[in-house]
Amino acid sequence: MVANDEFLEWAEVFGNYYGTHRGILEAAQQQGRDLVLDIDVQGARQLKGKIPEAVTVFILAPSRQILEQRLRARGEDDEPTIQRRLRDAEKEIRNYNAYDYVLINRDLDQSDAVMSAIVGAERVRRTRIEDQIQPVLETFEDKR
Repeated sequence: MVANDEFLEWAEVFGNYYGTHRGILEAAQQQGRDLVLDIDVQGARQLKGKIPEAVTVFILAPSRQILEQRLRARGEDDEPTIQRRLRDAEKEIRNYNAYDYVLINRDLDQSDAVMSAIVGAERVRRTRIEDQIQPVLETFEDKR
């Protein structure tokens, strides 16, 4: 599937392959739905390379200390995994400026509202709704 370019983005992590199949995007588009992907910096770079108009949001913890607290509070990872995740975060943060938006995740409700605002703004971006604008403009043309 990778060789056939069936993925929007993919990566090998510790010998396992992860990715987003193109069919997911196609299904969302057919249903008129927005698609939100939880992908890393490498995946976002691949996605933008294939779909330049894709909107990217870098979600940033308010500090390294808070990120560490959140990782520990989840209770899912052992110490080496937490340390690896923190090292990975330090590397990924350097790429924040490649994203369209940066969301500092201080509070879940506030972050949810910001994401909703980004999606709402992108839905009415002129270049995305040009096909809807033209019929309206035509109703204003001089019909003498």
